[in-house]
Amino acid sequence: MKITKDLGRSHAWTLHEAALPDGRRAFVKKGGDFTAEAAGLRWLAESEAVAVPEVIESGAGHLVLEWIETGPATAAAAERFGRELAALHTSGAQGFGAPWPGTIAELLMDNTPAPDWPSFYVSRRVLPFVRQARDAGQLTAADVELVEEACERAGEVGGPPEPPSRIHGDLWNGNLLWATEGNASGWVVLVDPAAHGGHRETDLAMLALFGAPHLATITGAYREAAPLADGWRERVPLHQLHPLAVHVCLYGEAYRGSLLTAAADVLAM
Repeated sequence: MKITKDLGRSHAWTLHEAALPDGRRAFVKKGGDFTAEAAGLRWLAESEAVAVPEVIESGAGHLVLEWIETGPATAAAAERFGRELAALHTSGAQGFGAPWPGTIAELLMDNTPAPDWPSFYVSRRVLPFVRQARDAGQLTAADVELVEEACERAGEVGGPPEPPSRIHGDLWNGNLLWATEGNASGWVVLVDPAAHGGHRETDLAMLALFGAPHLATITGAYREAAPLADGWRERVPLHQLHPLAVHVCLYGEAYRGSLLTAAADVLAM
C-alpha cells in the first residue's frame, strides 16, 4: 500500500488516500485506535441492509477502507436509504450494547450490555459524557442536575418498549456518503459508526440534529417500511441528549445551551 495524498486531519488522527497493490484506491486513517470502528462497520455489513465501505485492513494505529467516490445527494438515493435504514434497524441486535469497547470521535464509550434501553441509554450514553464535561469545567453542577432529572424520565417518556435495533449510533450527515459511479451509484454509504444495539429512534434523532439532504424523504421512506410508535417526534430531544453531551465534551460551550434546552424539553414532556 502506498500513500498517494494527504487529506488533512479529523479529531486525533490523519486522513490519507492510498493505492493498493491491486491498483484499487483506499481511504486510510492513522493515529488512533480504530478497533470499534472496524468492528462496527463489519457488524453493520452483516445485516446486508445498508452500504458500508469494505474494511480492507485494521491494525495497530491504522484503518484501511474501500474508497468511496461521492457526488451530489439525490432524492432517489435518499428514498432508498430510508428503506435501507429501516431494514438495518429491524435486522436487530442481541441486546442493548455491543461485545466490543465503543468509541465516538476520540472519546471512549461503554458498550457493556444493559437489560433495557432506558437504563442503557442513561448509564452508558448520557451520564458518562455529562459528568466528563462537568469534570472538565464545561458544565456546572446545576447543568448536570438538570440533565440527570431528564434522564430519570427516560423510562416514562421513552415510548413503548422495543427490541434492540442494530443502529449506526453516530448518524449525522457527515457520516453519510452519497456514492456515485464506481462504487455504489445512487446509494448512501455509511461511515464512522458508533454501532451497537440501541433504540432505532436514536439514529433518526441524530439525523435531525444537524440536518441531512432530503431528510423528509429519508424519514418518509423509513416510516413506510418500519412505522414508528406514536409520539416519536416529541421524543427527539430525549434521543439527542447523548450526541449533545458528546459535543459539549468535544467542543465545549458552543453546545451547552442546546443540551440544556433538550433536557428541559424532556422534562416538559
